[in-house]
Amino acid sequence: MSTSIDQAVEARLVAAAPRMPTIPASLHYDRNDPFAVRMSFPAPATLEGIEVYWTFARELLTLGMEQAVGDGDVRVRPYGFDRTVVEFHAPEGTAIVHIRTGELRRFLHRTLALVPAGDEHLHVDLDHDLAELMRDAC
Repeated sequence: MSTSIDQAVEARLVAAAPRMPTIPASLHYDRNDPFAVRMSFPAPATLEGIEVYWTFARELLTLGMEQAVGDGDVRVRPYGFDRTVVEFHAPEGTAIVHIRTGELRRFLHRTLALVPAGDEHLHVDLDHDLAELMRDAC
């Protein structure tokens, strides 16, 4: 069984530069980082001209399809019947994208099949993570 999930989604760009009406984006989930989701945007859709990744809590995405959540760099909220808004806040500016809620639900369903909600702690290797932190500190 695979330990990660990648799913392409189409994001409708509401506010950002360069301006593009829709952009391909990708959602990624890895069982080895069970609390997190990564969303990436291709180089042509970013100010820097390089692929950009945003990592945030899977729970933020799950809750954000039903109610406005987040008060940091990533905020998520429902928009109408079939869209979810994801806002990315950075010093360079804010990007707001609309994603079909059905696409997000399919992605989250797949992640929950890999690691059910509440079982994330079973996939975290605290000894390994602590060793990595200590190694970097020396």
